[in-house]
Amino acid sequence: MRSSRAPRLLLSGYRSSRYIFRGSQRLQILRNGYCSACPDAQGAGPTGTAKAVTNPPTPPADHRQLAIEQDLYINSKYSPGSPLFGPNGARIFNKLTNFLRAQYSQFGFQEVITPTIYKKSLWEKSGHWENYKDDMYSVTGRGASGERDGKELQEDEEYGLKPMNCPGHCLIFASQPRSYREMPVRYADFSPLHRNENSGSLSGLTRVRRFHQDDGHIFCRPSQIGEEISDTLEFVRMVYQTLGLGPYRLTLSTRPKDSFIGTIGEWDSAEAALKKSLNESGQVWTMNEGDGAFYGPKIDIILKDSDGKEHQTATIQLDFQLPKRFALEYQAPAPELEKKGETTTDPELLATSGAVTPVLIHRAVLGSVERLMALLIEHYNGKYPFWLNPRQVIVITVNDEKPVLKYANSIVSALRPLRTIKTAATSRQGEKIATSDGLPRSAPIRGYTLAVDLDDSPRSVKKKISEAKRKRYSVIIVVGQKNATQGTLNVDLSGIPDPHGWIQKKAYSLCAPMRNGTSKSEEVLNSPLPDKTTEGFRPEHLKDVTFHGHMQLFTLLEQMEKNYI
Repeated sequence: MRSSRAPRLLLSGYRSSRYIFRGSQRLQILRNGYCSACPDAQGAGPTGTAKAVTNPPTPPADHRQLAIEQDLYINSKYSPGSPLFGPNGARIFNKLTNFLRAQYSQFGFQEVITPTIYKKSLWEKSGHWENYKDDMYSVTGRGASGERDGKELQEDEEYGLKPMNCPGHCLIFASQPRSYREMPVRYADFSPLHRNENSGSLSGLTRVRRFHQDDGHIFCRPSQIGEEISDTLEFVRMVYQTLGLGPYRLTLSTRPKDSFIGTIGEWDSAEAALKKSLNESGQVWTMNEGDGAFYGPKIDIILKDSDGKEHQTATIQLDFQLPKRFALEYQAPAPELEKKGETTTDPELLATSGAVTPVLIHRAVLGSVERLMALLIEHYNGKYPFWLNPRQVIVITVNDEKPVLKYANSIVSALRPLRTIKTAATSRQGEKIATSDGLPRSAPIRGYTLAVDLDDSPRSVKKKISEAKRKRYSVIIVVGQKNATQGTLNVDLSGIPDPHGWIQKKAYSLCAPMRNGTSKSEEVLNSPLPDKTTEGFRPEHLKDVTFHGHMQLFTLLEQMEKNYI
């Protein structure tokens, strides 16, 4: 070829139907990014004539490219491996973290906030400095009260940015006396973490240096280990089912060969407890020898991305070591039996109380929020469910007449403040409301506002709708003079995935004529559709739905938020 322009066009996905460049003997034609004149084993006929490629393979979704198209985040050379989320990316991030927060009540977690930086002495105490130092960021700071022996006030000391939250949670647990009656104690934390990954391994959101984890720590009695791990596995199943992710596989990672703390006997006991919980879960699992954390074995949840590459997301880790290093304890009767996870009714034994070291369970359901975002971005490939879409609603004006603009702005103002949704699933602390498949029902996000945009630019309606569809808005509202006069909304709901027809049912119920001159109740909204409306009812029927007032649409959107549609 005469120049390098053709390869550049191939790499950039050039879409011209016919791009011709010079060759030494013949013209070569580039169609849809594929050279139709290049023979191959399958494309060449018996005479060597190449066949045109009519259906080129679709490349797998790449969250890095989709992030550019959807304006989610950027990377900067000034902070490699630390994504900078724009408004759209921040909406998805906040939705995921708020979704997890909404579930904490029924699983008994309390959220805490801990420092990003600790002295080197804390990391030495936890064992991180010895076993994890190469993956930590070390910084220098001035000494203060609580300095190590031999250090003076204001003298420079070595600090470390935290790669994990567990030492901080141990400090909170140790800050007051504990009784067996208050066990288990469950803390959750979304503080940012920093890990000094090799620059060559950094990749989009899947491998970063600064990230957030839905980090949770459960301090429990030895007799509570099985129940807590089973509840955590149930938590993971509920969340991944709501997010539409899976199937996933479970692996048990055991004691590393070299870098570990504690005795082999303690590791064997911890691994046996995890095996028991996995067997009782009824889920298929495999062994991953030697890949446990330095302080204990773990259960990892493994998901595949669109390329088929596997990523570890959720994790459950059992730890007998950290509580000992931080001298954690709680008071319990018959302490010798309590340490073994045994109980007794013997009054003489129960009369004696003593200190017992709790067991620590590390758990993360999403794992790295950034990594899970990458998997979700590729999984949905721009077709987000309504509740997770960073571009939920857009209001488009037909013209720039004053009544139309005023009406459009009133719709935007009315839709943004979504009401707090009350549900029985969060009525009492720690109470779970089961669904038909036995999993707890996902509690709704509380106090949420919709992402509503307005396009009142002086362009044609066709262009504005085309742009809104290209940007993958879930709901497109078009208003003109007639809508402003009658108080109606013309709404396109076809941008919301609706494989089970839920939105069709709700939209019909809301927009059907009122009975006896009164608006319909929740009972009507939840009732099945008449048979005649289900016949031939297709997704295109949602492209132009007329709502009589914004409250009808408001009710539908509120229901979609509540049900994670």
